Amino acid sequence: MPSSTSSFERPIPALPWRGITVAVTVFVLVAAAAWEIHCRAVGYAPTLNDTEDLWAQARRRVEPESLVIVGDSRAWFDLDLDELENGLGKRPVQLAQAGSCAYPVLEDLANDERFHGTIICSIVPRMFFAPGGPLMENAQKAVKRYHTQTVAQRFSHHLAMPLEEQVAFLKERDLTTEALLKELPLPNRPGAPVPRRVPPYFQTVDRERRARMTESCALPGRLQTRVKTGWLPLFTPPPPPSFVPEEVFAQRMGQAIEARFRNTSAAVDRIRNRGGKIVFVRFPVTGELKTLEDQATPRSGIWNRLLKDTAAPGIYFEDFPELAGFNCPEWSHLSAGDSVEFTKRLVPHLRTALNL
Repeated sequence: MPSSTSSFERPIPALPWRGITVAVTVFVLVAAAAWEIHCRAVGYAPTLNDTEDLWAQARRRVEPESLVIVGDSRAWFDLDLDELENGLGKRPVQLAQAGSCAYPVLEDLANDERFHGTIICSIVPRMFFAPGGPLMENAQKAVKRYHTQTVAQRFSHHLAMPLEEQVAFLKERDLTTEALLKELPLPNRPGAPVPRRVPPYFQTVDRERRARMTESCALPGRLQTRVKTGWLPLFTPPPPPSFVPEEVFAQRMGQAIEARFRNTSAAVDRIRNRGGKIVFVRFPVTGELKTLEDQATPRSGIWNRLLKDTAAPGIYFEDFPELAGFNCPEWSHLSAGDSVEFTKRLVPHLRTALNL
């Protein structure tokens, strides 16, 4: 009588499995090579993805007396780590993130009782005071990954880095199926607006999380134009929800901004009470984006009050001719070469602000 397991066994068909394996392997390799050639032809190059795991790896390098950069993508692009080390005597840890609010990272450092170092904090008012949404979520996810990262996640990250440094098509923000589907030209529909598109890849990232603008974006051309035209919609706030009265929405936003002022002041006080230092920096912005930011968040508002409430020093690029003369090719960030020169010129002002 046949056993219960043998009744479920299926015979393996007599097929040329070795040949099939070779054919599938060759097909996959040819397809991957073709996709790699195409990606390089349209402007992509091998570089690291700025993942939450890469951020967590940088966060683990923070020592009690470290020099730490926090903020948005302007501090990520515009500060050169070598020049900061030469001018300030310490190798900085780069914790700034593209498309994020700096506050969750500042709060994390304030809650770290070991930390009593120095912070350079970039301020783009509309981003720093975002009450929620993707800007806050991006920073919160990175902080959470640092505190909860598993051994498997860390191991996977270290396996991925050598591949990302050699293969151009491993761009999770631009070249995954999900990302490519978001590029479909779908129209807005009532009650279902299409999410605003973030700018495409236009930087390289190294293992210290130093971002450098690619030459194809620094020079006039299709990529630079695409990045430029993407900023204005992203920096224009969406209309209030139709189901919330305008006065109620305005009141809630005002309360959220006031809470951010209070929480930021408290975070700065905790860091300072442990012997730490902080300086806020407004990095260069040019073109139509500068016009929009100056109108929406004038300096006399958030910037001036932030310095007053926190009693912290601030460096505003327009106050110094040697900092104000830089042009951002795509309006929001400095080119790779200009970031080095800008940092060199910024160092004396940082030393003065931090009493070094």
